[in-house]
Amino acid sequence: MTSKSKHTGLGIGLGAALGVVAGILAGNVGLWIAIGVAIGIVIGASSRRKAVECPECAELHRAHELKRQA
Repeated sequence: MTSKSKHTGLGIGLGAALGVVAGILAGNVGLWIAIGVAIGIVIGASSRRKAVECPECAELHRAHELKRQA
């Protein structure tokens, strides 16, 4: 599982849980679960990987990316 899909999955789970709570409070669980999942997908998909700080690591990552593109 990639890091991005892991974040998306966590976002969906958190959004669904919050949607259930909001749905119980508002009286329309189905609608709020859907809204919570949609918000979770957006939050999970927008999470980005931390930038590489070490110059040696950055060079290694660049070399791997070039290999992958070739």
